[in-house]
Amino acid sequence: MRAPLALGLALLAGVATAEPAPAPYLAAGALDAAAILPPPPTPGSAAQGADAATRALAGSPRWGLAVSDVPSGVTRLLDGFACAAGRRLDPARLPALAALLARTRRDVVAVVRDAKTRFARPRPHLGNDAALCVPRSEALDRSFSYPSGHATEGWTFALVLAALMPERSTPILRRGRSYGESRIVCGVHWASDVEAGRLAGSALFAVLVGDAAFRADLERARSELAAVPPDAGPSACARNE
Repeated sequence: MRAPLALGLALLAGVATAEPAPAPYLAAGALDAAAILPPPPTPGSAAQGADAATRALAGSPRWGLAVSDVPSGVTRLLDGFACAAGRRLDPARLPALAALLARTRRDVVAVVRDAKTRFARPRPHLGNDAALCVPRSEALDRSFSYPSGHATEGWTFALVLAALMPERSTPILRRGRSYGESRIVCGVHWASDVEAGRLAGSALFAVLVGDAAFRADLERARSELAAVPPDAGPSACARNE
């Protein structure tokens, strides 16, 4: 197995490796999402009252999709986007794509972490016992809500995949939107958290395409994908919307 592929698969699986983790594409502080995003609604305001975080779909197929969307990371998101992409996105077959997204994810994490810390917005499940599609935990309670990390990651990955497969851009972007909205369905994010995640993801992608290393990796992934034939049609994607 080639070294880059072995490293990529180890990182995706969370396996310890002597190789260093991939560096983000962007220098620290290159994108300040908190300076771009509008502040979240003020607690007690009319805007806060209209900021939906619903569990009304518990037990429905949409709730089931939200549960399946809880895991994040490159491997799970590639699987989640496969239907929209019209082909199986297996990291073992697509090491250049997996490496591109693993490195992009480092930028997502940095951008979201800094913005969450700046806004320090509590999550909507605090102070109530409504059902969630994730286990309640102290770690979840302590984590901040704005912007949604899932929405930022899902939308950033959707933009990358749409750039790589423009012929599949509509279902890919639709899937990226629904992945973020799963967090509202789950009751772990306000709707404005998810909207902010999409804005942060769009800003991040815009900055990334100005980076020469990102563009080079994007082209490698494009060439790799060209050799993977489509094996699924858009009609099979209804469960992911």
